Amino acid sequence: MNLVFLGPPGAGKGTQAKVIAEKNGWAHISTGDMLRAAVKAGSELGAQAQGFMEKGELIPDSLMCAVVADRLKETDCQQGWILDGFPRTRVQADRLDETLASASLKMDHCVYFHIDQEILVARLTGRLTCKGCGANFHVAALPPKEGGVCDHCGGELYTRVDDEEATVRNRLKVYEESTAELIGFYQDGGRLLRVEAEGSVEEVGARLAAQLGDS
Repeated sequence: MNLVFLGPPGAGKGTQAKVIAEKNGWAHISTGDMLRAAVKAGSELGAQAQGFMEKGELIPDSLMCAVVADRLKETDCQQGWILDGFPRTRVQADRLDETLASASLKMDHCVYFHIDQEILVARLTGRLTCKGCGANFHVAALPPKEGGVCDHCGGELYTRVDDEEATVRNRLKVYEESTAELIGFYQDGGRLLRVEAEGSVEEVGARLAAQLGDS
Protein backbone atom coordinates (compact mmCIF):
# COMPACT_ATOMS: atom_id res chain seq x y z
CA MET A 1 0.00 0.00 0.00
CA ASN A 2 1.21 3.52 -0.83
CA LEU A 3 0.20 6.27 1.59
CA VAL A 4 0.60 9.94 2.40
CA PHE A 5 0.50 10.84 6.10
CA LEU A 6 -0.82 14.34 6.71
CA GLY A 7 -1.15 16.13 10.01
CA PRO A 8 0.04 19.14 12.00
CA PRO A 9 3.33 19.22 13.92
CA GLY A 10 3.02 17.09 17.04
CA ALA A 11 0.12 14.95 15.78
CA GLY A 12 2.28 11.84 15.95
CA LYS A 13 2.18 10.95 12.27
CA GLY A 14 5.92 10.26 12.18
CA THR A 15 5.67 7.81 15.06
CA GLN A 16 2.75 6.00 13.47
CA ALA A 17 4.48 5.93 10.09
CA LYS A 18 7.54 4.30 11.61
CA VAL A 19 5.50 1.65 13.44
CA ILE A 20 3.28 0.66 10.53
CA ALA A 21 6.12 0.78 7.99
CA GLU A 22 8.25 -1.58 10.07
CA LYS A 23 5.31 -3.91 10.61
CA ASN A 24 4.48 -4.19 6.92
CA GLY A 25 7.91 -3.86 5.35
CA TRP A 26 7.10 -0.51 3.77
CA ALA A 27 9.47 2.42 3.32
CA HIS A 28 8.90 5.35 5.69
CA ILE A 29 10.03 8.50 3.92
CA SER A 30 9.96 12.03 5.31
CA THR A 31 10.82 15.14 3.32
CA GLY A 32 14.19 15.30 5.03
CA ASP A 33 14.87 11.64 4.25
CA MET A 34 14.16 12.19 0.58
CA LEU A 35 16.43 15.19 0.30
CA ARG A 36 19.29 13.57 2.20
CA ALA A 37 19.01 10.44 0.05
CA ALA A 38 19.10 12.48 -3.15
CA VAL A 39 22.14 14.46 -2.01
CA LYS A 40 23.94 11.33 -0.79
CA ALA A 41 23.31 9.57 -4.10
CA GLY A 42 25.08 12.42 -5.88
CA SER A 43 22.35 12.62 -8.50
CA GLU A 44 21.61 15.69 -10.60
CA LEU A 45 18.40 16.22 -8.62
CA GLY A 46 20.36 15.90 -5.38
CA ALA A 47 22.86 18.50 -6.51
CA GLN A 48 20.07 20.92 -7.39
CA ALA A 49 18.33 20.34 -4.06
CA GLN A 50 21.58 20.78 -2.13
CA GLY A 51 22.08 24.20 -3.71
CA PHE A 52 18.75 25.42 -2.33
CA MET A 53 19.33 23.77 1.05
CA GLU A 54 22.74 25.37 1.53
CA LYS A 55 21.22 28.79 0.86
CA GLY A 56 18.39 28.11 3.31
CA GLU A 57 15.82 28.47 0.54
CA LEU A 58 12.64 26.44 -0.03
CA ILE A 59 12.89 23.65 -2.57
CA PRO A 60 10.71 24.50 -5.62
CA ASP A 61 7.63 22.30 -5.93
CA SER A 62 8.69 20.90 -9.31
CA LEU A 63 12.11 19.85 -7.98
CA MET A 64 10.68 18.44 -4.75
CA CYS A 65 8.20 16.28 -6.65
CA ALA A 66 10.97 15.05 -8.94
CA VAL A 67 13.03 14.10 -5.88
CA VAL A 68 9.99 12.25 -4.50
CA ALA A 69 9.49 10.28 -7.72
CA ASP A 70 13.20 9.43 -7.83
CA ARG A 71 13.13 8.23 -4.22
CA LEU A 72 10.03 6.09 -4.72
CA LYS A 73 11.76 4.13 -7.47
CA GLU A 74 14.25 2.71 -4.93
CA THR A 75 14.01 -1.01 -4.17
CA ASP A 76 12.89 -0.50 -0.55
CA CYS A 77 9.66 1.06 -1.86
CA GLN A 78 8.56 -1.93 -3.91
CA GLN A 79 6.40 -3.42 -1.13
CA GLY A 80 4.81 -0.07 -0.24
CA TRP A 81 5.70 3.37 1.08
CA ILE A 82 4.56 6.15 3.38
CA LEU A 83 5.27 9.78 2.55
CA ASP A 84 5.42 11.55 5.89
CA GLY A 85 4.47 15.23 5.70
CA PHE A 86 4.49 15.61 1.92
CA PRO A 87 2.71 17.06 0.01
CA ARG A 88 1.87 20.13 2.09
CA THR A 89 -0.03 22.26 -0.41
CA ARG A 90 -2.57 21.72 -3.19
CA VAL A 91 0.04 22.66 -5.79
CA GLN A 92 2.37 19.97 -4.45
CA ALA A 93 -0.49 17.44 -4.38
CA ASP A 94 -1.35 18.10 -8.04
CA ARG A 95 2.27 17.85 -9.11
CA LEU A 96 2.79 14.73 -7.03
CA ASP A 97 -0.13 12.98 -8.76
CA GLU A 98 1.25 13.99 -12.15
CA THR A 99 4.77 12.89 -11.28
CA LEU A 100 3.62 9.55 -9.89
CA ALA A 101 1.44 8.89 -12.94
CA SER A 102 4.35 9.57 -15.27
CA ALA A 103 6.38 6.99 -13.34
CA SER A 104 3.51 4.45 -13.35
CA LEU A 105 3.08 4.86 -9.59
CA LYS A 106 0.05 5.82 -7.52
CA MET A 107 -0.89 6.86 -4.00
CA ASP A 108 -3.70 4.81 -2.45
CA HIS A 109 -4.75 6.99 0.49
CA CYS A 110 -3.97 10.18 2.35
CA VAL A 111 -4.24 9.56 6.10
CA TYR A 112 -5.14 12.76 7.94
CA PHE A 113 -4.25 12.81 11.64
CA HIS A 114 -6.77 15.14 13.26
CA ILE A 115 -6.22 16.58 16.74
CA ASP A 116 -7.38 19.60 18.77
CA GLN A 117 -4.99 22.54 18.59
CA GLU A 118 -4.78 23.04 22.36
CA ILE A 119 -3.68 19.45 22.80
CA LEU A 120 -0.98 20.04 20.21
CA VAL A 121 0.22 23.18 21.99
CA ALA A 122 0.50 21.23 25.25
CA ARG A 123 2.38 18.42 23.49
CA LEU A 124 4.84 20.61 21.65
CA THR A 125 5.60 23.16 24.36
CA GLY A 126 6.41 20.34 26.79
CA ARG A 127 8.91 18.69 24.47
CA LEU A 128 12.55 18.35 25.54
CA THR A 129 15.36 17.55 23.12
CA CYS A 130 18.78 16.07 23.86
CA LYS A 131 21.72 18.22 22.75
CA GLY A 132 23.78 15.06 22.37
CA CYS A 133 21.79 12.43 20.49
CA GLY A 134 18.66 14.38 19.54
CA ALA A 135 16.29 12.09 21.46
CA ASN A 136 12.93 13.61 22.40
CA PHE A 137 11.22 13.59 25.81
CA HIS A 138 8.17 15.34 27.25
CA VAL A 139 7.76 16.91 30.66
CA ALA A 140 4.41 15.13 31.17
CA ALA A 141 4.01 12.30 28.66
CA LEU A 142 7.59 11.02 28.51
CA PRO A 143 9.74 12.58 31.26
CA PRO A 144 13.42 11.63 31.56
CA LYS A 145 14.45 9.45 34.50
CA GLU A 146 16.62 12.30 35.76
CA GLY A 147 15.56 15.92 35.31
CA GLY A 148 17.34 17.63 32.42
CA VAL A 149 19.38 14.54 31.50
CA CYS A 150 18.91 12.23 28.49
CA ASP A 151 18.15 8.60 29.36
CA HIS A 152 20.09 7.39 26.32
CA CYS A 153 23.37 9.28 26.26
CA GLY A 154 23.39 11.47 29.38
CA GLY A 155 23.27 14.61 27.29
CA GLU A 156 21.65 17.88 28.36
CA LEU A 157 17.95 18.33 27.59
CA TYR A 158 16.63 21.68 26.40
CA THR A 159 13.56 23.33 24.89
CA ARG A 160 14.08 24.26 21.26
CA VAL A 161 13.04 27.71 20.08
CA ASP A 162 10.62 25.90 17.74
CA ASP A 163 8.90 24.45 20.82
CA GLU A 164 8.22 27.76 22.60
CA GLU A 165 4.49 28.54 22.78
CA ALA A 166 4.42 31.61 20.52
CA THR A 167 6.42 29.78 17.88
CA VAL A 168 4.27 26.67 18.17
CA ARG A 169 1.03 28.58 17.70
CA ASN A 170 2.43 30.34 14.65
CA ARG A 171 3.59 27.02 13.16
CA LEU A 172 0.11 25.56 13.63
CA LYS A 173 -1.51 28.62 12.06
CA VAL A 174 0.75 28.41 9.01
CA TYR A 175 0.09 24.69 8.75
CA GLU A 176 -3.69 25.12 8.85
CA GLU A 177 -3.60 27.85 6.23
CA SER A 178 -1.47 25.81 3.85
CA THR A 179 -3.22 22.45 4.21
CA ALA A 180 -6.92 23.32 4.52
CA GLU A 181 -7.44 23.08 0.76
CA LEU A 182 -5.28 19.95 0.58
CA ILE A 183 -7.51 18.07 3.03
CA GLY A 184 -10.57 18.97 0.98
CA PHE A 185 -8.82 17.93 -2.22
CA TYR A 186 -8.13 14.40 -1.00
CA GLN A 187 -11.56 14.10 0.62
CA ASP A 188 -13.35 15.13 -2.57
CA GLY A 189 -11.27 12.59 -4.47
CA GLY A 190 -12.28 9.79 -2.12
CA ARG A 191 -8.72 9.19 -0.95
CA LEU A 192 -8.83 10.72 2.55
CA LEU A 193 -8.83 8.56 5.69
CA ARG A 194 -9.32 10.50 8.92
CA VAL A 195 -7.73 9.27 12.15
CA GLU A 196 -8.28 10.92 15.53
CA ALA A 197 -4.77 11.45 16.89
CA GLU A 198 -5.57 12.08 20.57
CA GLY A 199 -4.50 9.28 22.91
CA SER A 200 -1.60 6.89 23.32
CA VAL A 201 0.55 5.61 20.47
CA GLU A 202 -1.22 2.26 20.80
CA GLU A 203 -4.72 3.79 20.74
CA VAL A 204 -4.01 5.90 17.67
CA GLY A 205 -2.30 2.93 16.02
CA ALA A 206 -5.41 0.81 16.53
CA ARG A 207 -7.59 3.49 14.91
CA LEU A 208 -5.17 3.72 12.00
CA ALA A 209 -5.10 -0.05 11.51
CA ALA A 210 -8.91 -0.12 11.51
CA GLN A 211 -9.09 2.60 8.88
CA LEU A 212 -6.57 0.89 6.61
CA GLY A 213 -8.25 -2.46 7.13
CA ASP A 214 -11.62 -1.04 6.14
CA SER A 215 -10.34 0.87 3.11
